Amino acid sequence: MTSGDQMLPTRRSSRGNAVTPATAQPLAVRAAPVSPRVAPAAPTRWSRRRSVLGVFAAFAAMGFVVAYVGPTGMSISQASADEQTSLFASGLDDVQSREVPADAEPAVAAEFARDGYEVYVKPKPAPVVVKKTPTVAFAPPQYTGGGSPAEWMAAAGIAESDWGYVDYIVGRESGWNPNATNRSSGACGLVQVYPCSKLANAYDPVVNLGWANNYANGRYGSWAGAYNFWITNHWW
Repeated sequence: MTSGDQMLPTRRSSRGNAVTPATAQPLAVRAAPVSPRVAPAAPTRWSRRRSVLGVFAAFAAMGFVVAYVGPTGMSISQASADEQTSLFASGLDDVQSREVPADAEPAVAAEFARDGYEVYVKPKPAPVVVKKTPTVAFAPPQYTGGGSPAEWMAAAGIAESDWGYVDYIVGRESGWNPNATNRSSGACGLVQVYPCSKLANAYDPVVNLGWANNYANGRYGSWAGAYNFWITNHWW
């Protein structure tokens, strides 16, 4: 032992002998650093939940196969067995046999009478006739005789003192044309009698002025009154 080494304390045995511990080592050796141990990685294990789900999925798949393949196989086998017997073959059992004697007369085809019924034909509706309103035709000019306004007024019984009023009104109504006709209203004659059918011959100037003489005196009191009304209203 060198002088630099340190000794561990000794202990006495039961017999009084000095005993040095067997594990006693120099301080230099015990002071050496020890590297930490790394625990080995634990092996990967399936959890209990995954195990239960795996077993359930396997049973579900097996049940689906049994439920699908089972009825399909039975229907295929049943169809194969039915195909062996056709409808014609199965109907032969229901056919009744009938023996016909050799000397039997042939059956006569039934005849149907075709004259025992009537065919109903729906009548066509009568066409609707639309009556057109006839166009009102104006009477053609009927006066072809001569004469002058003075002669016509005298023949119609109009006083000579009223001839000025008559001349003004007739000049504005017809221009002293016995055959004047208003195409829009149908008034006609010297004083434009309306309607023209009011007189038997409204185009005759004497007849027309005779009616106007009675109209002026009956409605306006005189030819002067008829003149004043015409000046204000431009009609009479």
